[in-house]
Amino acid sequence: MEIYSLSGSSGTGKSTSALHFAYAKGIEGIIDDGLLIINGRKQAGISAKFEKNTITAVRRAIFEEAIHRKEVQAAIKNAELSSILIIGTSDKMTKKIAEQLELGPVTHFYQVQNIRSAREIQIARFIRQTKGQHVMPVPYEQVEQNFFKRLVRKGRDIFVGNRVKVGETTIVQPDFHHATVTIHKQVYRDVLLHVIERNPIVAQVEKLQFNVATIPKISATVIVQASIHDDIAEGLRGLQQEITEAFQQTFELQPEWIHLAVKGLKKTPS
Repeated sequence: MEIYSLSGSSGTGKSTSALHFAYAKGIEGIIDDGLLIINGRKQAGISAKFEKNTITAVRRAIFEEAIHRKEVQAAIKNAELSSILIIGTSDKMTKKIAEQLELGPVTHFYQVQNIRSAREIQIARFIRQTKGQHVMPVPYEQVEQNFFKRLVRKGRDIFVGNRVKVGETTIVQPDFHHATVTIHKQVYRDVLLHVIERNPIVAQVEKLQFNVATIPKISATVIVQASIHDDIAEGLRGLQQEITEAFQQTFELQPEWIHLAVKGLKKTPS
């Protein structure tokens, strides 16, 4: 059996990318957080996300419990898989899982940054830190609802190539995830106003709009202070860059888009 490893720190989007990655590499099965997934559906196991604390979640993910381990081993054998992808937070962890399940040595190692862009990883981390949301690469109807006291909802369908569906994701909020950072919408507004109002090209801010459900999307209408000979477009591009840098420094996330509209022109004092 060909054994593949995909590793990266928690909250970087490994599970979100697993189905697409496995399909692209022709990998038949996936081991993720205690589950065996084949053809985009759970075949055996219990998810570590059902656990009550981080310690038991790690133990579940590395198959320390004998009944759980034997169930997954039997399912792998019955499926006659020729390749499998093991997902973990490190190469050490994926090697440990391969050893526990008696799969043989890992032959292919990948890091999450090999398959996801820096921006995708940044967004995934931001959502984990502010929402406490985890992704399971299995359909919503296969998630044992009673294990969760909080959020359980459908994620998205995963398509590749010519709209070939290879699976689905489910969004969950495990009981053991408590360390989230709540950012009030007013904080985004305060940072944005601070940047805009100190920019010499802006004479007045007329309107601000936000969409911060996941990634900040910003629309601002301003009156600029310039002469007819000034390059207003270049000045606005500079302001967009300043906003981007401020959000990166403050929230460790760049806005998805920044739309600046000019309502009027105020002459620069002579």
